[in-house]
Amino acid sequence: MLTVIRKMILLVCTGIILFPVAYTIMNVFMSTDEIMQYYSGIWMDNGTYAVFHIFPDQWSLESFYKVLLASPDYLRKFWNSIGLAGTIVIGQLIISILAGYGFSRFRFAGRNILFVLIVIIMMMPYQVTLVSNYIMLDQMGLIGSYAAVILPGIFSSFGVFLMKQIIDGIPPEIFEAARLDGAGQIHILAEIVLPLAKGGMAALLILNFVDNWNMVEQPLVFLKDERMYPLSVFLSQSFSSSGGVIFACGLLAMLPVMLLYLYFQEELIEGIAISGIR
Repeated sequence: MLTVIRKMILLVCTGIILFPVAYTIMNVFMSTDEIMQYYSGIWMDNGTYAVFHIFPDQWSLESFYKVLLASPDYLRKFWNSIGLAGTIVIGQLIISILAGYGFSRFRFAGRNILFVLIVIIMMMPYQVTLVSNYIMLDQMGLIGSYAAVILPGIFSSFGVFLMKQIIDGIPPEIFEAARLDGAGQIHILAEIVLPLAKGGMAALLILNFVDNWNMVEQPLVFLKDERMYPLSVFLSQSFSSSGGVIFACGLLAMLPVMLLYLYFQEELIEGIAISGIR
């Protein structure tokens, strides 16, 4: 009986979590007239409420046509998001692996204090450092360029913290055996650490991609040209556009994250077990 209750609770929780996704997908197939009929109160601000409506009265691909063919602006924002998030994630993986390996395997003066500072910065909301980042990037002449968004993202403290914890979970006997065999630090990092830490790297990749895929404040503050904005900024200002376009762009924004999770699903599961290596 207890098992049945647990399954029912999990089923209800899953339904609640997946409902917004299903709602968005179903509304993408509505025509503009149908969307305005049920949701006009949101855009017209005429004192009426939106009507709950999930299944289209008549299926239509009008929203897909507007986003994918009629206007290149939406796809441009999508590829802006891909470029920004992808570059930040790749750069952060490289920096985090090297820094995490250094904190885990090397002993140097001020190591613990420096790592505590990294943890403190990680715990701060991004808005706390937004002004200082703007001043520094402005002094470097980077405001208005993609580098102003990419550089602070690459040097994020969360990746360093995570990779240090992952590498700390690798048994020290493995490193000692490698050193006795004459392996150098680069060989140890490439042949031992990376294969054993691939689950943690997959987790870092997905978490950082989602975080940077959904960023809004950074592009709004650091970029001056609206044509350079990612899709997340458009979605945050979605009430200025028609409903069909909003739902279609919302679906477009879901796809990379869903595909990334499905591709790295096994590595994520493996990453959960890394803590048991000790």
